[in-house]
Amino acid sequence: MTEKFPYLDPNLPIEARVEDLLARMTLEEKAGQMFHTMVMIPPDGEFNVEMGAFGLASIHEMTDKHMTHFNLVGSAGARETAAWVNKLQELTASKRLGIPATLASDPRHSFSDNPGVHMATAAFSQWPEAPGLAAIGDEQLVREFADIARQEYLAVGLRAALHPVADLATEPRWARVNGAFGEDNQLAAKLTAAYIRGFQGAQLGADSVACMTKHFPGGGPQLDGEDPHFDYGREQVYPGGNFDYHLPPFEAAIEAGTAMIMPYYGMPIGTEHEEVGFAFNKGVITGLLREKYGFDGVVCTDWGTLTDATIMGEHFPARAWGVEDLSLPERIVKSLAAGIDQFGGEACPEALVELARSGKVSEARLDISVRRLLRDKFRLGLFEDANVNVDAAPHIAGNAAFRAAGELAQRKSIVLLKNAGLLPLRGRPKLYVENVDAEVAAQYGELVAKPAAADLAILRLKTPFEPRNNIFLESFFHAGDLDFKEPEKSRLLAIMSEAPTIVDIYLDRPAVMPEIAEACAGLVANFGASDAAVLDIIFGRFQPSATLPFELPLSMEAVRAQLPDVPHDSADPLFEHGFGLSY
Repeated sequence: MTEKFPYLDPNLPIEARVEDLLARMTLEEKAGQMFHTMVMIPPDGEFNVEMGAFGLASIHEMTDKHMTHFNLVGSAGARETAAWVNKLQELTASKRLGIPATLASDPRHSFSDNPGVHMATAAFSQWPEAPGLAAIGDEQLVREFADIARQEYLAVGLRAALHPVADLATEPRWARVNGAFGEDNQLAAKLTAAYIRGFQGAQLGADSVACMTKHFPGGGPQLDGEDPHFDYGREQVYPGGNFDYHLPPFEAAIEAGTAMIMPYYGMPIGTEHEEVGFAFNKGVITGLLREKYGFDGVVCTDWGTLTDATIMGEHFPARAWGVEDLSLPERIVKSLAAGIDQFGGEACPEALVELARSGKVSEARLDISVRRLLRDKFRLGLFEDANVNVDAAPHIAGNAAFRAAGELAQRKSIVLLKNAGLLPLRGRPKLYVENVDAEVAAQYGELVAKPAAADLAILRLKTPFEPRNNIFLESFFHAGDLDFKEPEKSRLLAIMSEAPTIVDIYLDRPAVMPEIAEACAGLVANFGASDAAVLDIIFGRFQPSATLPFELPLSMEAVRAQLPDVPHDSADPLFEHGFGLSY
């Protein structure tokens, strides 16, 4: 652009710059800002304007629709990602008003790799998942993690974090437990605030990554633990009358200055609120979030609440729970009336334009939301410099100091649950291992092929789940029963009868394992940790000190009897919330 527009002058107050830009925007340009959808980077980092993501419009089509908010999916090297982002910024800068793109991402620093909610990224440092940070329980460490993640995001051009998850893990079967800071609302509130301050700083600025805290008003209490990404999980229930218990983490997020908030898909059942999904729920978004809490930041729906999608040949209905019978225009109107600013995972601004032209939605209503969205772009300094230093990116993202901090946190997060006197292990015993890299295990002992030939066995297990039939998205969400089934349970117990066995279990949800806990000689739990981190605990190279961020139920009967909205309430748990041993 050759003309000097006032909105490009960094010396003017942000409010004045927003108003100048808003006055220059067409209806189509305003509508484009209100859609936040997915774009994909291939592993080689090639920039292809014809590439879309998950059946959505191509990059070319989306930028032609004046869209400038994108959720980046896929993973490439740091240099490749930075170069890709710069090319996208060049494309948006070439449009009439040159509004820069805001690139957002789900968490990229954990071990979980679920394209619906996490995206494992080799270029970044690797940390335990949120329950592991809660197991440590250190606000300063959470802020350190968030600050490191902020620097790595900035290095590759990511300016918005579609996290933290401020939900509570009060329903152990829920597939999103591994994104939450456990089930204690006070600890979760402290850690959520620390997380946001690490990403955003004291206030949103040019060195910040803006946080989209989710899923208001708390997504944990799902009926039978089913996830509302899917129609059978649409109901969010409060049989314990504990709706308010789930609010403190969001109160802390607002106090910490979270730039954005995302409501969940679920529809509240049996509360004072309308039984429709939170993206359509005026009592929750306007009444509770806007009016009671005074939140004036961006409210963005969870992904895919308006339109159906076809992903890898499979049909996914819109998560328009409670308003399934409404048309696309009617859903947009209801969401806007509820107080929504932006539609996540959607690319249909033309539908909003038509509503405005027909008078069913006023342009003044669009202006309210577009002001909030533009304000964040200005506060992030994107109009001054949206590009990133491609050469510097690989020296920042995943550098040795950041990786060492993540590896230390992995060790700190591991919980010792049982020690029958064998731990910590000494010397170089003969080891039978399962699900442990042989080269790593060989650094701690002599490997043997059968349990009977071993001094002891080390088994790395994962919390069980019920596989679902869906090829793509559903298969990544671990839901259903938490207990080990036959014949696998008997196979594991047979190993324990042949050799003293140390079990490590990855708790992406609270496992039900009374027989295994009884039969093993030692039991540790992790929330995302490398083989070396786990073996360092088992061999006493690191002192365990973490505690469980949620209880481990005794049986599936106890799980089914507990109340989804109430914390640590199962009968006679195998291990209580807050339990943890040391050496």
